[in-house]
Amino acid sequence: MTGARTIEPAAVVGRRAIPRARIGIVHILWANDDLPELTPPIEPLQILDEISRLGFEGTQLAGSFPRGAALDEALAARDLCIAEAYACIECDADGPVASALEVGRAKLAELHAVHGDTLVAALPVGPARVPWGGRADGPDVPRMTDEGFRRLAVLLETLGREAADLGHPLAFHNHVGTYVETPTEVEKLFSMSDPAVVGSCLDVGHYLLGGGDPVAGLTRYGDRVKHVHLKDVDPTVKAAMATGEVDGFLAGLRSRVFCESGRGLLDVRGVLRTLDGMDYAGWVMVEQDTTWRPPSESAAMSRAVVDLILRELAG
Repeated sequence: MTGARTIEPAAVVGRRAIPRARIGIVHILWANDDLPELTPPIEPLQILDEISRLGFEGTQLAGSFPRGAALDEALAARDLCIAEAYACIECDADGPVASALEVGRAKLAELHAVHGDTLVAALPVGPARVPWGGRADGPDVPRMTDEGFRRLAVLLETLGREAADLGHPLAFHNHVGTYVETPTEVEKLFSMSDPAVVGSCLDVGHYLLGGGDPVAGLTRYGDRVKHVHLKDVDPTVKAAMATGEVDGFLAGLRSRVFCESGRGLLDVRGVLRTLDGMDYAGWVMVEQDTTWRPPSESAAMSRAVVDLILRELAG
């Protein structure tokens, strides 16, 4: 193995804000599952090497990672863990499709088998909403029906209870290019579901791109926030998506709408300060879907900004 961790950044600097939180990173920066052509080929264990070398504590379960004892050994050697598994809950305008619950259960079983932490549930991007990504507030945008939202809420409650029985929180992830993108849609789903079993994975980048204020979202959902994806948004690409000049979510990804923490529109300090005020104790997962830079360079830039702000907030 190369690139093993030496000294954690937090161990060097001492106190930091959000002391009970853990800082991870989503592997998609190195291996994009939606647009694999945008990431250069890389061996799965090299991804873990880079994540460890940069001082992160965990990552999302990637399809390319080994399983069983091989994964246990790879994680232990790098002082890492699986922070989350991502479950795509397939929906059409009438709500979850017939196979959606079983797909969620399979991902929960996979998370449990690798001794992971949080089950992150989201809707997959689909043809009905992808073209409207970043401009989904208009009257002509295709939407899920009220009954569809109710059915989705019931499914998430069922999956959330089963996850809790196994010791895992379920956190729903808002996502651009899906039927739960805008703050209104997020609020609608959460108003219909039990906060005791359906938590929030607030992706602050998707919330911002979907028309929301991430600090207000964190404040609004408070203790319901069990997991956070920390993602910044490029202002130029966001503006072009809003006018349709960049046509839809996937085109936005190809234009690198998500950028390194601190380089875009996101109030990173405000987000971290709010989490600190909440005494947040979950994962803060740095995430950047695509990059113009070598992936590890972008990851290091984001990590440096996060570490600096956490130190400053701690005084």
